[in-house]
Amino acid sequence: MDTAVQVGDVTQVYVTEERATLALQGISFDIANGEFVSLIGPSGCGKTTLLSIIAGLLPPTLGRIIVAGHHVQGPSPKVGYMLQQDYLFPWRTIEANACMGLEIAGTLTKEKKQGALHLLEEMGLLAFKDYYPAQLSGGMRQRVALVRTLATEPELLLLDEPFSALDYQTKLQLEDLVVETLRAKKKTAILVTHDISEAIAMSDRIIVLAPNPGRIRRSFLMPEVVRAAVPFEARELPEFHALFRQIWQEFGGVQHG
Repeated sequence: MDTAVQVGDVTQVYVTEERATLALQGISFDIANGEFVSLIGPSGCGKTTLLSIIAGLLPPTLGRIIVAGHHVQGPSPKVGYMLQQDYLFPWRTIEANACMGLEIAGTLTKEKKQGALHLLEEMGLLAFKDYYPAQLSGGMRQRVALVRTLATEPELLLLDEPFSALDYQTKLQLEDLVVETLRAKKKTAILVTHDISEAIAMSDRIIVLAPNPGRIRRSFLMPEVVRAAVPFEARELPEFHALFRQIWQEFGGVQHG
């Protein structure tokens, strides 16, 4: 299988007048095309810093990032970023918000607009295209944010705790929707989350990071039966619960060493 992302020996140092802080040390991993990988670990392990580096928003102190065969040297249309907040513009309609990324990239054609409307339809939002963000629930707004991200047809999706502000039922519904959408479109994705259950339910592979400095502690490949299920159903499997206990124990080790 082709490689979509290469993270090569990435180290990140933050320097202030008072001190230099080693945030990430020697992070290396590859992600295959169409693979869904979660980064989990306690606060201070540099998950969001690493995502920002992969997105091209932050240059690494050392190391390299390659996405779709190209060295990352800044933000790229090849990479879509979905955050905890939906960041919809309140004065723009849902349709206009969905097309925002295309506008910024200067690629908003009639065909691309139709593509965005088709995505809204797939997400059950077409009937709300003339509404404004304040008229939608949090879960609906995050679906619009996903449409806005997918409309630009990125090769890699970065998801930074996109469900953490939602209620549990909405979160479970969105997990299923996101996984099914990304599988259907054969998209590669990296999810940052604190939620072990979410990571197991959604991922093909989990990378556990240890803190201070952020470094890879261990990787877990999800069993095929878990990977084949949608997240809601995956949570019911005995393999899911065995894996949760294993990763939870790993987290205990992360906290203490």
